[in-house]
Amino acid sequence: MASRNKNKRCKSDSESQSEEEEDDVDSSIEKGDKISAESSSNQDMTTTSRHYFGSIEGGVSIGIIENMKEEYGLFVWPSSIILAEYVWQQKSRFLGVNVVELGAGTSLPGLVAAKVGADVTLTDDLNRSEVLDNMRRVCKINDLKCQVLGLTWGLWDAPVFDLYPNIILGADVLYDTSAFDDLFATVTFLLQKRPDSVFITTYHNRSGHHLIEFLMEKWGLKCNKLLDGFSFMPSHKASNLSGNIQLAEIVLDTFQCE
Repeated sequence: MASRNKNKRCKSDSESQSEEEEDDVDSSIEKGDKISAESSSNQDMTTTSRHYFGSIEGGVSIGIIENMKEEYGLFVWPSSIILAEYVWQQKSRFLGVNVVELGAGTSLPGLVAAKVGADVTLTDDLNRSEVLDNMRRVCKINDLKCQVLGLTWGLWDAPVFDLYPNIILGADVLYDTSAFDDLFATVTFLLQKRPDSVFITTYHNRSGHHLIEFLMEKWGLKCNKLLDGFSFMPSHKASNLSGNIQLAEIVLDTFQCE
């Protein structure tokens, strides 16, 4: 995922807790809330946020390391929170399956998938070493054994041929129209490796769905499901987010491919 203006980052009401307070807060907040703690190292503008899914008794939590430097773009964007919530609510689909997250960035959806039992590969641009390094750090702090892979959309490097996902995830990967063709080329290639596979993506409807529909037709894909991203969000989470966010499940158009 490319860098984006940090001023667009959506913060929860409970951000800016001190790191020393975080453990105390964890024990009292409801699952589903998000808290963030500023690192003791203000120099590198690093923050740690924790995201909760499900009930107190049966839910999970994910710790995320974010970097506030604008050029890094290592933020938890609203589309990522919505996709992660969808993964949690659809967790039975993810148990024991192979999942690849494209343009993963801070990797929240992929990490939730791993928590509920998926075999997860987290990917981002091969040239963004700081993002790939951060992925490894968040896997470690969450005690998750995800594979981390440099994968640039539209490039057919050796690692992409070893991926056979049942489910492909992508949060806010449809933001730069110049990259749409490369993204859909990569998605199509991966979907063709498993006929029953699906690409699940959340995106801000910035450029209109018509362009996405055109590209799906071009690459032999179709949309099986299209939802308002807020339609399934718990109210206490939705109140902290904004934007026109869609969730789409995209598959191969078997009639067009024949």
